[in-house]
Amino acid sequence: MNAMNVLIVGSGGREHALAWKIKQSPLCNDLYVAPGNAGTAQLAKNLPIGVSDFEALAQACVEQKIDLLLVGPEVPLVEGIQDYFAAREELKSVQVVGPSAKGAQLEGSKDFAKAFMGRYGIPTARYQTFAAGQLQEAYTFLETLSAPYVLKADGLAAGKGVLILSDLQEAKDALEDTLENNKFGEAGSRVVIEEFLDGIEASCFVLTNGRQYRLLPFAKDYKRIGEGDTGLNTGGMGAVSPVSFLDESLRQKL
Repeated sequence: MNAMNVLIVGSGGREHALAWKIKQSPLCNDLYVAPGNAGTAQLAKNLPIGVSDFEALAQACVEQKIDLLLVGPEVPLVEGIQDYFAAREELKSVQVVGPSAKGAQLEGSKDFAKAFMGRYGIPTARYQTFAAGQLQEAYTFLETLSAPYVLKADGLAAGKGVLILSDLQEAKDALEDTLENNKFGEAGSRVVIEEFLDGIEASCFVLTNGRQYRLLPFAKDYKRIGEGDTGLNTGGMGAVSPVSFLDESLRQKL
């Protein structure tokens, strides 16, 4: 296989890690990151292009003869960057790593993801979704659950759209804040209220083209901001891999 020119879209730690590893590959020729950060600047050429500026990203791909476009953040995927490249004749040779807008709905809408799991028998916590104007119905459903209460903004909220609250009144106040006072903006125009599940978690990552797939290493994410898993959720306070408790039988089950 010939060496490839690669453009990574994004500016976070995820993109820095991807750039660091891809740079080591003999299959990588020129490496670019848009917009990148101070870390990626040490490994690649940063391009001052926003992740949602599809036109400028397309132009950069043509100018730099990009073979592989790797999309890190969720927002441009939900907005349809993969579909945009597939529709442009001069970009059809660029391989895009990332789902179509239709596939990205699994990340872009928690309600869509929950309904998907329900349709295909994938185990998930009991839930209901509520929109603005349904506050009383939401309160009624909350009262059928035991503490703690899980509230999730339906849309993308940079990893910060999940609240886990132990007090019923606090949960009702947070619901009002989200549905009536736009705490999470457009992302919170609908809220998924979910049964709380207690336990340990592991993340399973899979690369697929729709026909073949490859399992990547499992990881354990740490989301709560405080020591000992306390405080609000964040976009991720770190991750560890391999996962110590993931034995072969659990791996096979997943």
